[in-house]
Amino acid sequence: MRTDPKIGLKQSYVDAQIAAGAHNVEQAPLTRTVGQIVAGNTLTLFNLINVVIAAFIITTGSYSNLLFLGVAIVNTAIGTFQEIRAKHQLDSLTIISAPQATVVRDGHVTTIPADQLVVGDALQLHRGDQVPVDGVVLTHGGLEVDESALTGEPNNIVKQPDDAVLSGSFIVAGSATVMVTKVAGDTFAARLAATAKAERPNKDSSSQLLNTINRIIKVLTYVLIPLGLALFTVSMIRRGAYNRAILTTSAAVIGMIPEGLVLMTNVALAVGARNLGQRRVLVRSLTAIEALARVDTICLDKTGTITTGRLKVNQVVPAPGHDEDDLATAVSAVTFALNDDNETALAIKEYYPQPPQWAVTHTVPFSSARKWSGATFSDGVSYFMGAPEFTFGNQLDTTATTAIDKAATAGLRMLAVGRTTGALTTPLIHPELIGFVLIADEIRPAAAETFAYFAGQDVQLKVISGDNPVTVASVARRAGIAGTDRLINMSTVGNTPDYAALVRDYNVFGRVTPDQKQHLIAAYQAAGHTVAMTGDGVNDVLALRQSDCAIAMASGSEAASAIADFVLLDANFDAMTGVLNEGRRVINNIESVASLFLIKTMYSVALIIIFIFLNADYPIIPINLTPVSAVTVAIPSFFLSLEPNFARVTGQFMKKVMTFAAPAATEVVLYTLLMTWLESFLHLSFYATGTIVALLITCVCYNVLFRVSRPFNRLKVGMLALIAVVMFGVFFVTNRAFSLVSLWHWQLLLLYAPLAVSTYPVYIILQEFLGRRVLGRINWRS
Repeated sequence: MRTDPKIGLKQSYVDAQIAAGAHNVEQAPLTRTVGQIVAGNTLTLFNLINVVIAAFIITTGSYSNLLFLGVAIVNTAIGTFQEIRAKHQLDSLTIISAPQATVVRDGHVTTIPADQLVVGDALQLHRGDQVPVDGVVLTHGGLEVDESALTGEPNNIVKQPDDAVLSGSFIVAGSATVMVTKVAGDTFAARLAATAKAERPNKDSSSQLLNTINRIIKVLTYVLIPLGLALFTVSMIRRGAYNRAILTTSAAVIGMIPEGLVLMTNVALAVGARNLGQRRVLVRSLTAIEALARVDTICLDKTGTITTGRLKVNQVVPAPGHDEDDLATAVSAVTFALNDDNETALAIKEYYPQPPQWAVTHTVPFSSARKWSGATFSDGVSYFMGAPEFTFGNQLDTTATTAIDKAATAGLRMLAVGRTTGALTTPLIHPELIGFVLIADEIRPAAAETFAYFAGQDVQLKVISGDNPVTVASVARRAGIAGTDRLINMSTVGNTPDYAALVRDYNVFGRVTPDQKQHLIAAYQAAGHTVAMTGDGVNDVLALRQSDCAIAMASGSEAASAIADFVLLDANFDAMTGVLNEGRRVINNIESVASLFLIKTMYSVALIIIFIFLNADYPIIPINLTPVSAVTVAIPSFFLSLEPNFARVTGQFMKKVMTFAAPAATEVVLYTLLMTWLESFLHLSFYATGTIVALLITCVCYNVLFRVSRPFNRLKVGMLALIAVVMFGVFFVTNRAFSLVSLWHWQLLLLYAPLAVSTYPVYIILQEFLGRRVLGRINWRS
């Protein structure tokens, strides 16, 4: 049944269709629901272990040792709050950027969200619109559609009534009323997007950061419970003191849990996504933030990245025997007679705003096959303009052909303008050349600055385009991209080119097919590069899927946006500097502070194993280390994870973390064993030994915090000073609240003071020999 374009559907029918779910339902939300966020941050393995440990501590009646639960709850609450906050930010941006559609319903033209379209709707399309659904043309006025996003072919297609239009294509000229035939997942673009998603590699598997953290969690899952049971059993056999066995075992097991690391990573990624959202960048994959931070090669297209997509008249060149007035008359006559609103026509109208007042008797609109347009006027004269080789063929002299070649080298599009007294036929009869109009792509205002920034960050820029390589190289050169003299026409390389040699020898690739784009990305990856790909069309999907980090323009096709890791809502590549910096900030800060969390995990595992076989009690109980963990690790790590840190991400995550954490954990083990021996030798009480061990652990953690906080600024210095004051208060003022003995006794002072002072030089020595000379030489596989 054919919809009447003047009346459209009845609203009652539309409401019934929407109620039945038969409408252009939007894609799955980009973020988790609030319930999923709360459950994901709360119902974790480590939180379960914390609860079980708390239950055992309750049986001892030592309720003060439950304080560690407060830290866990606060950490979980902070993580949940930050992720929900990020979700609201991203969701609001999604709503703002949601596409709109103009339809006729009950005889009235109305604007609705595109997700409310149903089959049969009379959809009105105008120049600049992206087609949101599949349909057929009902009525049109010079409708031209750009399907390059679907096919990769740059030619515009004129649509007649009953012709199909596909979702993802763009209206470049004219207008039309289209009857919707397919919506939601049935549309052409949606099917392509679904195929791309289904076949897309799991990029999470290449995440060094998440792989390392998940590996740590997996190992701890297997060893935590058996080690805890073994330590408890040994403690009971040796002392028979249930309360002490529970408390010491709890302290050891709690120390093994790096819940703060997992939480901080999730929070850092969520905050990064929110910050990118504020820059009008939607993040579809949090793990891609890490890949983005490691990117060293960006492959980009010309249109939409280097250029704005707008055109402007660069120069007008009258032919011999004509002046600029003759040329202006001819150009404006054709342009305003046709009343086109494509980019070329708009550029000409801006340059020649006043049309001649002539009566038009006949027009020939531009077509991709004809490559020219024209108009005949009441005096019988016809003017035309178009590609020189299609309007004049081989009739142009050497001077003109040289000028055409020079324009192509300069990246300019040249239109030949002429007139004829005969009819506008193909080929044109006795055309007379009036002159040339040179059209230039408009370079983005901040393009040169953006590309210079990437070059300064050791990020290589490669241009991969379906356009003429000479033109592409010229445009790239105008934008300040280096290496544009190394260009190649990919239509000349044959069916089985050596892609490794191509990516080694060239920087600009023209006439590239979608398959070739994918192979070029793969070749860069095979050469050891981390590759980001920008694209906006369905023809870019293969390359986007192949890349380590896919970046799409929101104004592009649905399929490209669906598969992308990042969507630039304003289609502004200039935002990429902020995107790259945000990725680097997140990963650099996580790498910096992760060592703080793993110190506790590493020394706890080592000490449990040692004390299973050592005839001595584990020297500390949970409440001793609760303030230490909170003040020297958890709280400062959250602040440090938000610091600006835009250095290029280099090396391996595990290697960086281990060079800080392993020496510190080793130092804690050595001091703990020393204090255990001194406890017996000096006849110290269990609580005195535990207090000094807690103090020494605090000093070691503070030393690491001091090191990872570099370079210093006012805020960091203030944070370090505040932490020092707080920890002094914990050990010397409120010590009883944490089951710590008084350290004001001079006998204890003579013991702990030199040990505390020695922690810094000992750490420096261990980091030099263990962290760098031993661990630094290991080839850590992430």
